[in-house]
Amino acid sequence: MPLHVHHLLLLLLLSTSLPASVTSSSPPCAGRDDAAIIAAAFRYVRNFRASSVPACQPVRELRLPSRNLTGAVSWVALANLSALAALDLSGNALQGAIPGGFWRAPSLRAVDISHNQLGGALRVERNPRLESLNVSGNRFTGVAGVEGLMGLATLDVSANRIRAVPQGLRRLTRVRRLDLSGNAMQGSFPGDLPPLGGVRFLNVSYNKFSGVVDGSTVKKFDRSAFVHAGNASLVFLEGSTAPRRRPSQPSHGKIRKKDSGSSERKTTWRSKRRKHLSVVAVAVMCGVVSLAMLLCLVGCVACGRCRKNGGKGDEEKKPQWGEKSDEEEVVVIAAAKGASAAPVVLFERPLMELTLADLAAATSGFGRESQLAERGGRSGAAYRAVLPGDLHVVVRVAECPMAGLGEDDNPAAAATAFRDLARLRHPNILPLLGYCIAGKEKLLLYEYMEKGDLHRWLHELPAGRPDMDDTGSGDIWEVAENKRSISDWPTRHRIALGIARGLAFLHQGWAGSGRAVVHGHLVPTNILLGDELEPRISDFGHPSGESTPEGDVYSFGVLVLELVTGQARWDEPSVSWARGIIRDGKGLDIVDPRIRDEAAAGLEMEREMVECLRVGYLCTAHSPDKRPTMQQVVGVLKDIRAAPATASQTA
Repeated sequence: MPLHVHHLLLLLLLSTSLPASVTSSSPPCAGRDDAAIIAAAFRYVRNFRASSVPACQPVRELRLPSRNLTGAVSWVALANLSALAALDLSGNALQGAIPGGFWRAPSLRAVDISHNQLGGALRVERNPRLESLNVSGNRFTGVAGVEGLMGLATLDVSANRIRAVPQGLRRLTRVRRLDLSGNAMQGSFPGDLPPLGGVRFLNVSYNKFSGVVDGSTVKKFDRSAFVHAGNASLVFLEGSTAPRRRPSQPSHGKIRKKDSGSSERKTTWRSKRRKHLSVVAVAVMCGVVSLAMLLCLVGCVACGRCRKNGGKGDEEKKPQWGEKSDEEEVVVIAAAKGASAAPVVLFERPLMELTLADLAAATSGFGRESQLAERGGRSGAAYRAVLPGDLHVVVRVAECPMAGLGEDDNPAAAATAFRDLARLRHPNILPLLGYCIAGKEKLLLYEYMEKGDLHRWLHELPAGRPDMDDTGSGDIWEVAENKRSISDWPTRHRIALGIARGLAFLHQGWAGSGRAVVHGHLVPTNILLGDELEPRISDFGHPSGESTPEGDVYSFGVLVLELVTGQARWDEPSVSWARGIIRDGKGLDIVDPRIRDEAAAGLEMEREMVECLRVGYLCTAHSPDKRPTMQQVVGVLKDIRAAPATASQTA
């Protein structure tokens, strides 16, 4: 049967097997029903149980801490709860941003949304009744409008990504508890803070403040409040350390003049002796520091000469496998003698002569500052390196067998296996660029994808965008990148189609042998994004074991559900939950509100989103033989949304 006939049959199955969306009726309550408002506010939140909210009664407290809630809350809807005084949604996995309209709730007194995945700039509107606000442990990049919270007594914005002290913070004269720690926040201490006279608890640790901290302030709040609180511009005045105990005074009798004079002479002698020892200690420390700097300088010069001579000569000056320091954890690999000279093979640059020692130098001795991923799972630790010719690569330590290669296979067999793996080339898979075999240790080189993985864009970046407030630093995102986003439906559809193309290519066969390449672990963290947000499948080539192409199809279906709904942490119960909603014809209810809000085309785009959810439904069928092939999925996705073909869109 021709392939296009399969596509038509699948589309016919999608359109006839699932009923249309049904709109639920409102509960029969006189006037405004708070339960209905809350149900609407949590419409796109997974694991929310509407039955826990009493119907037809005003809600004064809404406390849902640590309920495994995931998704985006409709915060503006919550503002319609006229009696709501306390809101606690802490310890969940809520996502998205909080619009300013939420703070208009007329009775709001306390808000705790700590330890979620909320992000973006937190903009609050004037609410003099709010007394407590805890947004710690999220991904907020800034706070604006705090000057309108005049009645605030507790403010906790710790463990976020706030780079500047919120403007207007010093106007909050009623604050008694203030926690700004863990933000790398820049500002002036204490000028940018509320008057410290009325503050009872303060923590500004792990920030970048400048200013002066006097001894009385340290004594009041303890030194733990100022751990790494600033750079060199933050000055602690003399006496800022914890005061020493004074010598105890005699409780009875009077001190004779002779004893008093003797005591004064002893005190003077001890003071002079302490000063003398201090001078000696400073001199010794200066000498040690100078000697250390001299040794570092000599080492740098020697290393530079060694590099200039093409790596010949004394190899002890190069970073070696297994080096460790007190402040840095490195990957320890038991390389054989002379392993530092093991060659690095680059398939597309065969004339480039590199060795294992060059990789060690490019990764700071495989140190933590260059580490991108911890070891664990199917692959080992990964490190970023910049090789000659401005070649940005990821060096991954192969801890598990790959390409059918056993751990004890000889170097010749390993080289053959890696060359076979490198022949798998497709615009939607991440190719193997090269390798290095050093004894039993095997290193694989891949292209470095600066945009990161799909999970990061879906669940970590605010609204699926780069950090808008980080553009001033200029070291992470370029201004032009701020326009890129996966919060629009066409981009998400294109990502789903690209993943389907890459997976279909792998299933066609291993290097033309007809033997399918089964991924076995298709998750968003293994989907990397290119400059144009084009997806590339990574971490393939491992022995399939019990994995099958049908298992990959199931994983793709779960990934489609995650792409369309924007929800994370999928397991079998959550897949069954989504399948039930799609089967009942209510798929539009679980579509990510971010892409629904930006769907300018209206009903047509909503139809496409629902059709993609139905593709996820078919791919996650319980029986493997009822799942479509990835080649069929590519055809269906292409028919759902027609797009101009590009050079990279070849299955």
